[in-house]
Amino acid sequence: MKRVLIKNARLINEGSVEKRDVLVEGDIIKQISDRIDTMPPNTMIIDAKNRYLMPGVIDDQVHFREPGLTHKADIGSESRAAVAGGITSFIEMPNTVPNATNQKLLEEKFKIAQKVSLANYSFMIGGTNDNLEELLKTDGRKVAGIKLFLGSSTGNMLVDDEEALEKIFSSTDLLIALHCEDETTIKNNLDKQKSVYGDDIPMEMHPVIRSEQACYLSSSKAVELAKKTGARIHVFHLSTAKETHLFTNKIPLEEKRITSEVCIHHLTFDDRDYEEKGSLIKWNPAVKSQKDKAGLWKALLDDRIDVIATDHAPHTLEEKDQVYTKAPSGGPLVQHALVVMMEAVKNGKITVEKMVQKMCHNPAKLFRIEKRGFVREGYYADLVIVDPDVPQTVSSENILYKCGWSPFEGQSFTSSVTHTFVNGNLVYKEGVFYGDEKGRRLLFNR
Repeated sequence: MKRVLIKNARLINEGSVEKRDVLVEGDIIKQISDRIDTMPPNTMIIDAKNRYLMPGVIDDQVHFREPGLTHKADIGSESRAAVAGGITSFIEMPNTVPNATNQKLLEEKFKIAQKVSLANYSFMIGGTNDNLEELLKTDGRKVAGIKLFLGSSTGNMLVDDEEALEKIFSSTDLLIALHCEDETTIKNNLDKQKSVYGDDIPMEMHPVIRSEQACYLSSSKAVELAKKTGARIHVFHLSTAKETHLFTNKIPLEEKRITSEVCIHHLTFDDRDYEEKGSLIKWNPAVKSQKDKAGLWKALLDDRIDVIATDHAPHTLEEKDQVYTKAPSGGPLVQHALVVMMEAVKNGKITVEKMVQKMCHNPAKLFRIEKRGFVREGYYADLVIVDPDVPQTVSSENILYKCGWSPFEGQSFTSSVTHTFVNGNLVYKEGVFYGDEKGRRLLFNR
């Protein structure tokens, strides 16, 4: 049995930072102690040298583009970028080609990941106006949940029939993850801008088109329907300050039936950045105002927002380098999400303990992921070592995304991920990938 002893680490876990040694046996955390000196022979010893040790990040919203869109990304390439960024588990969305809206197509994605993913994985099944029967076949022990696009969908996945939506909400105990934007509002706003600019709409009009009103109309309706039906909903990528008031911090996360997430780009960029970044920061929902960004940070820190994620959604530069109406929304983020948040820690915007809560502990709690998201004896050894004093600059030479670019290209960060363990396997160390072990299918305590 392989053994790894991590010594002299500053362990960030469950609200504290304490100097600890951690012993891993096989795929499990065997012992956590102030000092571990006695160990079996043939134990790999890693001196953390007072660097941070934390649970692997769990990213609850990614688009790895496989099958059907693998010219942009694939599960192998993006999971590789993810583990280099300290993400050891991900939940991927169903709007691939074909859309994963039935059990057969969903399981085909799991089979691909089993062969190629360096990180642990789960996938959501996509809801449509007419696939309730397929949704109800979903095994909540083995599948993260249901994804519904109430706006901005691809294929047949826009759920715009209110009767069908209420039936889904009323019929399942599975977690329902939501993209909330009102399509009618967006269409009307887009038509106004096209009447002025044609297809070449300035990118800074994106948050005017995909407006606060479009987001709030949809998310407030979803929250109201969840309260009516008792559905368990999780609203993805909040982008407005106004939406944050739909959510509560009055009860523990484990008791919440209505939860929310914020993404790295909405915490980092605002509408002033369109002039420099253009379509590289064109996401749906849109990056909005400074006021919205400040409101998202406030709600994150006071626990109305429960999770930080990426909504990693790569496109090629050729696709991005088009006029507004043709340039797709989305961008790559998994490799740099953790160091972006570490920069926020350094700048005093969030504590390192709160960061770990939102990126590791809370996704595990919210999805009820089995034995992950914490550094605990008996849990799987998904671990990350971060050096807060090893700077890096994002460049084309070190970007691992298949699309080959990042909205952070040229930016310097003061910290680096030095080691990533997945199920006790050292898969990444100081820029080098190790071994051929693959991640595992996530299981859920439901």
